[in-house]
Amino acid sequence: MEKIVYKDESYKISGAIFEVYKELGPGFLKAVYQECLCKEFSSLGIPYAAQPELTI
Repeated sequence: MEKIVYKDESYKISGAIFEVYKELGPGFLKAVYQECLCKEFSSLGIPYAAQPELTI
C-alpha cells in the first residue's frame, strides 16, 4: 500500500472538488466545474494554476 505524501493538502483539494460537485451537481461542461473549482480553491487559500501551458 502506498503512502500519500501530502495527506493534508490532498484532503483539502478533494474536499474542494466534492464541495463544487455537491453544489452544482451533474451535467455541466468541464469549463463550468473548472471555474467554480478555481473560486473554491481561492476561497480556501489553495494555490493553483488554471490551464498552465504545456510544452510538448
